[in-house]
Amino acid sequence: MPAAENLIDKSATTNKNQGGVQSLEIGLSILDVLIDRNEPMMLKDIAEAMQMHPAKCHRYMVSLIRKNYARQLNDGRYGLGIRVNALSHNGVSSNNILERLTHAANEIKDIFNCGVQIAKWFSEGPIIIQSVEPDSPISIITRIGSRMPLTTSATGQLFASYQSDAIIQPLVMAEWHTSDETAKVEQWRNFTQLQANIRTHGYATVTGDMVMGINAITIPIIVPQQTDDITSQSTVTVESATQSLPLEYAITVIGTTEQLPMSEQHHVVEQILAIAQRYQLA
Repeated sequence: MPAAENLIDKSATTNKNQGGVQSLEIGLSILDVLIDRNEPMMLKDIAEAMQMHPAKCHRYMVSLIRKNYARQLNDGRYGLGIRVNALSHNGVSSNNILERLTHAANEIKDIFNCGVQIAKWFSEGPIIIQSVEPDSPISIITRIGSRMPLTTSATGQLFASYQSDAIIQPLVMAEWHTSDETAKVEQWRNFTQLQANIRTHGYATVTGDMVMGINAITIPIIVPQQTDDITSQSTVTVESATQSLPLEYAITVIGTTEQLPMSEQHHVVEQILAIAQRYQLA
């Protein structure tokens, strides 16, 4: 593509007169393409956007990957690396939790190629306030504004485990469509055991309870509390959160049984928590 190369060369000549470095600027331009697209891309698409031969573009991608400004996914596509996420995080207001949640959700989506939902607790229960679609022809995302059931969704079960029984019990009872009081007592006993297990593990999971063949993992979003004592400003642990804080936000990852196998749930949760911690969300 001679014309495209000439455009780059002319730009480089101008920049040389100003003391610029051509290869650095081309590399940053490739990074700009990934940032602007904000989703993983095939090499040929990056090269086309740059009007560059794929082989030459690949050499730049190798360097960006080495410096952790880009990364290559298992399917061969290229996405933003952890250094870009770190720079993005540094520019995000520490007080804007929704912005931080959105950044974290997009990073989780890129790593697992799964749907990601952000839920917030309201008086009527957990409501989906943000969602990120995976790069998949099958949509498994619940639409924004939907109330998640407390008894059958991972999102609902997690929130139900981090709120007081006085708030949760009436809402849970309303989901059990039975007039048999004895049955309700037994169901509530089983549900309180589920709550205890979720608090022990620090996350909730469901396996095909709402949609056959679809698994979900939900983690609580625990925002560090600001105090006047700098030495006491630290991340709130899950255990202390259950004792002192009602849960306000949660992140749910949704995928097929192949994408989110329950046999790997502990490893998946560790990765999700690591991302959340980088944005001071866990």
